[in-house]
Amino acid sequence: MSGAPHILIVDDHREIRDLVSRALVKEGFRVSTAADGRAMRKVLVDGRIDLILLDLMLPGEDGLTLCRAL
Repeated sequence: MSGAPHILIVDDHREIRDLVSRALVKEGFRVSTAADGRAMRKVLVDGRIDLILLDLMLPGEDGLTLCRAL
């Protein structure tokens, strides 16, 4: 299963992160989650991510700012 695409979900709402995560895992994807930009950066440093689902309206740094930084 380590060959499965790895998706990072960045959203400050735990319910949304959990719902999307469960659906993607059920489809065979590897999933990591982050509640904000700081947590997102930590996940990105720790490993390879194939796709990021990024909420635009995050507390602190918004999603567009984080996207530009990528």
